[in-house]
Amino acid sequence: MKKIAFALFLLCGFTPILQGQNNKQVYSVVEKITDKHTIHVKVPSTNITEHSYSKQDTNLAITSPDKLLTVLLGLRNGIPTYSVNYKGKLMLEESPLGLISTIGDFSQSMTLVSKKDSSIDKTYTQSKIKKSSVHYQANELTCTYVNSQKQQIQIVFRVSNNDIAFRYVLPLTGETARCIIKKETTGFNFPAFTTTFLTPQATPMIGWKQTKPSYEEEYTVDSPLGTPSKYGLGFTFPGLFRIGNQGWVLVSETGVGSSYCGSRLSEGTKDGLFTIAFPEKGENNGIGNSEPGVALPGETPWRTITIGENLKPIVETTIPFDVVEPLYKSSMDYKYGRATWSWIMWQDNSANYQDQVTYIDFAAKLGYEYVLIDALWDKQIGYERMSDLLKYAQSKGVDIFLWYNSNGFWNDAPQGPKQRMNTSVSRKKEMQWLKSLGVKGLKVDFFGGDKQETIKLYEDILSDANDYGLMVIFHGCTLPRGWERMYPNYVSSEAVLASENLIFNQHFDDNEAFNACLHPFIRNTVGSMDFGGTLLNKRLNRTNTGGTTRRTTDIFQLATAVLFQSPIQNFALAPNNLTDVPGFEIDFMKQVPTSWDETLYIDGYPGKYCVLARRHGTKWYVVGINAGKEALKLKLNLPMLKNSEVAYYTDKKDGKSSLEKAQIKQAGTVSVEIQPQGGIILTN
Repeated sequence: MKKIAFALFLLCGFTPILQGQNNKQVYSVVEKITDKHTIHVKVPSTNITEHSYSKQDTNLAITSPDKLLTVLLGLRNGIPTYSVNYKGKLMLEESPLGLISTIGDFSQSMTLVSKKDSSIDKTYTQSKIKKSSVHYQANELTCTYVNSQKQQIQIVFRVSNNDIAFRYVLPLTGETARCIIKKETTGFNFPAFTTTFLTPQATPMIGWKQTKPSYEEEYTVDSPLGTPSKYGLGFTFPGLFRIGNQGWVLVSETGVGSSYCGSRLSEGTKDGLFTIAFPEKGENNGIGNSEPGVALPGETPWRTITIGENLKPIVETTIPFDVVEPLYKSSMDYKYGRATWSWIMWQDNSANYQDQVTYIDFAAKLGYEYVLIDALWDKQIGYERMSDLLKYAQSKGVDIFLWYNSNGFWNDAPQGPKQRMNTSVSRKKEMQWLKSLGVKGLKVDFFGGDKQETIKLYEDILSDANDYGLMVIFHGCTLPRGWERMYPNYVSSEAVLASENLIFNQHFDDNEAFNACLHPFIRNTVGSMDFGGTLLNKRLNRTNTGGTTRRTTDIFQLATAVLFQSPIQNFALAPNNLTDVPGFEIDFMKQVPTSWDETLYIDGYPGKYCVLARRHGTKWYVVGINAGKEALKLKLNLPMLKNSEVAYYTDKKDGKSSLEKAQIKQAGTVSVEIQPQGGIILTN
């Protein structure tokens, strides 16, 4: 049976009572203020309050601006800890903090020596995420600790409404200006009744042409604590956790650039403890260190925790972007939009001149901004003819993205162009050529790892591409971690079981609706997701007569064009869809935007169904999909559509799509029915 160690800081006479529901017990523990506690020493001309401490077991509390979310920091036998409650309910039990480095062990025998309180209030705009304007307010607590050798570390917590971000800061002390982080002891300790929604980290250098981990593994849902991962290597960020009937927790990280590695969650214990795990030694073909190196003074990325009593804060969170800043200025105003993409339906052989002309014409008919030309164009079109193809596309008002293989020595994927993006010299030479042709962006594939060496390659590609006015999409790649804000020319990443798997194996078509009902709650809520979806072919091949069979309805597919968020959407439409699907479906796809001013959670449950609302300008799109085997009847509260006539896209019971007009009354409520593996769309 788990023990709950819980402490609450008494501050200015405020004595909140926190409840834990583990094993149906209620815990109310308060901590006495020590007689050596120095209170409220103001720093002039700032909003910062300084405190100092001399007693090792002093506990601290930091709350959100709305006072509903509380983080409690303490020391358990010299080990820094934290716990989290929301609305008086225990969401994370006492969890360890700390790290072990080559300059010192900061995971034990620690003493708190001072703290600093401050507040953050900022606004920013961002055209590539789920909302265009963000107002971020948070309370910040910086705690300074020393270990038994009197070496210093700071732990910084920021707590906003429903979100927590924390990181470690290592100062420059003495003559040592560098260190290796050997291990993070950071943990996330969940109550015993928690269930998990997780995807496993894959073994390095396995899979097709030794390209894993490619971050395209399947999820397990509502699994009990202690359920082992598929490969025994833990779980990829983000991880979603249901805390019984108390609420939900999403754990991830952000702010990962070339100065650190990407991390993940370890295997979880049966008692519910997950810790930070570094990359496997075999990643990146064994090249590079698994342990990150940090120049001093330095800091780790932010670990993020989003908490709510329902899924609304999970879906709507902007915490991956709130705590990071742009790393460089944009070299130009990048334009986002829609693209056609021959490879998804016509495959490798379509990377030829004439097929790309067909898709350029198709994009022009749809009014789309881009065409993505995928792998093997270097051999099947050739560098010499690419200039003519670009000129043709530009004459049609269509711009081009080109695919590249990332690899030098870390996979055996044969598709080219190869060895153009892996070194600075070859990359800049290639990008200069791309700029001269008027190419607008790159899709770079096959990375396979989270080592600092690999994260540096992502950053180098992005930084160099910006110098040449090029946007970047990553595939076969890791999760983006705040990159939409950090890198102005970053577009999106795959990092999901994307549409190509629907072509490769019927299993993924049979489970398409289930997976689609996961992504808005987990993968896509923390970063743009290049899924490459909205397939309107019934059979997933070039002639629409063979290959795998799509199980979902057309309206389901249209709904995912809104449900899945990416500032550039590479849709899997095919030229034959202009004549073999109802005209109103194509009209919808001609008009659907890819940038959003607002995103709202309406209803749903991971893996079962999902209803979201997104706004572009004054136009709302409310979309829903159903992964169940039975029709789903819902009463939706849509105040944004009250007193308005809407276009209502739905499926009939025979699977055929329908477009009708519907009137939303003053109450703003509407009853809908979503067919099995079907969808709905309401637009004003």
